[in-house]
Amino acid sequence: MFSPFVNSLSALPMTTNGRSRSINMENPAGEKGGGGKAAGILGPSRKGAPAIRGFKSGETRILADITGCGIINHIWMTVPDRTDLDYFVLSDIVLRIYWDGEDAPSVECPLGDFFCNGFGTGCNVNSLPIAVNPVRGFNSYFQMPFRTHAVITVENQHAADVKSFFFQIDYTLYDELPEGTAYFHAKWNREKLTKLKEDFTILDGVKGKGHYIGTYLAVTTLERYWWGEGEVKFYIDGDREYPTICGTGLEDYFGGAWGFVPDQRKETPAKEELYETPFLGFHYYSSAEQNHSWRFEGSCPPMRGLYRWHIMDPIRFEKDLKVTVQQIGTCHKGLFERQDDYACVAYWYQIEPHHPFAKLPEKEARWPR
Repeated sequence: MFSPFVNSLSALPMTTNGRSRSINMENPAGEKGGGGKAAGILGPSRKGAPAIRGFKSGETRILADITGCGIINHIWMTVPDRTDLDYFVLSDIVLRIYWDGEDAPSVECPLGDFFCNGFGTGCNVNSLPIAVNPVRGFNSYFQMPFRTHAVITVENQHAADVKSFFFQIDYTLYDELPEGTAYFHAKWNREKLTKLKEDFTILDGVKGKGHYIGTYLAVTTLERYWWGEGEVKFYIDGDREYPTICGTGLEDYFGGAWGFVPDQRKETPAKEELYETPFLGFHYYSSAEQNHSWRFEGSCPPMRGLYRWHIMDPIRFEKDLKVTVQQIGTCHKGLFERQDDYACVAYWYQIEPHHPFAKLPEKEARWPR
């Protein structure tokens, strides 16, 4: 039976009835035979429109408005990390995606956080669905199906204009999609100070059938000692007091172990080791800690970025889903309850309609400490 979801090495020999299209400023409507028409300083059809020029403060730009049935296969974007005001551009631009004429977005995240680049700064990511390459080359390979319509927008909430915004959206049109095809969703959340003895909510309010496929976590530690003993919990289909799935620790959930420290007996202070793999990684450690120590240096507390993709092990639900994580640390006296600064992006697929998201916090509430 034909399936449009065949983008893998083993399926490369298979042909489909798909029609490849791409949208950028050289072909903003994704028209067949419609690319590269703009004239530049080198003449007609010679790199005439590679980017949005002058993305004004307060402006929302429609990057893609696609009518028909298809799948977005790849999104690439980049933006300067500096403006005349020189701060937090990646936190101040908001990415939104709408499916099949819906009023509420199915994706709403600060641009950087969607690509596992929190804290208003850029870093490389080497994973299967998200890749960020030098310098701030943001790539998503999440397949994003739609049946009648897809709209992708970016809003510049930064106080200054962004001089240039580059992007490309690669997709395939089909006559129809298989029954049961779900829609891609992503949502951002943050608590600048988590509540003592209360789990941080990664995702809640999901109603319907679907599967959870990833977590990006941006942790700013505000207390001393090891921070990653908290367990990730998945409350599935009516779970209330206790979850169906409960992990064993935060570094365990992200595929590491023993505090990410190769030899805890010799390292004083301990040095956490970064890693990046196709499905999970600890890819960012704040530059404010040049020696990877557990003490504050300068004016910036330690900041860490981690990702976990449930590609081989999606968390499936029929009716509802809630995802949380504890804030528990350890020291020479044993386990203790912590309060830190947690931000995250949750990624999942579900059958529409979805429960509308809570209002995205104002830009100042998204800035790093």
